[in-house]
Amino acid sequence: MAKSIVVTLGGVESSFGLEKLDRAKLYGRRERRPLDPEGRRCERAELTRDGALLVRAGMTAQGYFDEGGAWIPNRDLVGLDREGKPLPQVPSTLGVAQPLEGPIAPEEVLDLAVRTVYVLEPDQLDPALAEQLKGGAAFRFAFNYRADYQAEIGILVANDSGVFALVGRPTPPPWASLELPAPASFDAAEDDDELDFEMF
Repeated sequence: MAKSIVVTLGGVESSFGLEKLDRAKLYGRRERRPLDPEGRRCERAELTRDGALLVRAGMTAQGYFDEGGAWIPNRDLVGLDREGKPLPQVPSTLGVAQPLEGPIAPEEVLDLAVRTVYVLEPDQLDPALAEQLKGGAAFRFAFNYRADYQAEIGILVANDSGVFALVGRPTPPPWASLELPAPASFDAAEDDDELDFEMF
């Protein structure tokens, strides 16, 4: 059984079953299937640069080949920081109660680089939280689907279609100030023949 997203607000716990939302679920999908002369379906594969190994679809999701061609499974990989020191692993947050922060400003939602959207099915929903979500409030919580080295942020939102978790990393945009000129991003001495689309 899949674990749930569990959150708390004011000491009251809510839990949700989750299902990943993708383009195929929204719009359906079409697939081209290449066939060989006998009508059998072809499968994608690639040769390594030295031509010694044939890598089939899905194999690189389970691990990697090192420079010597040895197979390294994902469970043996270790995350390193910029200095080459091992990083601590961030545990999964599924099934573990995470405190909600908020309501947050709409700008925080817009500044999130969303990587995944989950449709949430409430198993146990705090009425006070449900009321705030219905009113358009958004809440932030720590989220990590599986144990790895990069924690993400989840934002809990709702609309007439249901409750959703937007998962990604904050990317606040850099703003230019009127008092300070923008830094030059070109060399004035360099002849640039590229089109400037602002002149159209």
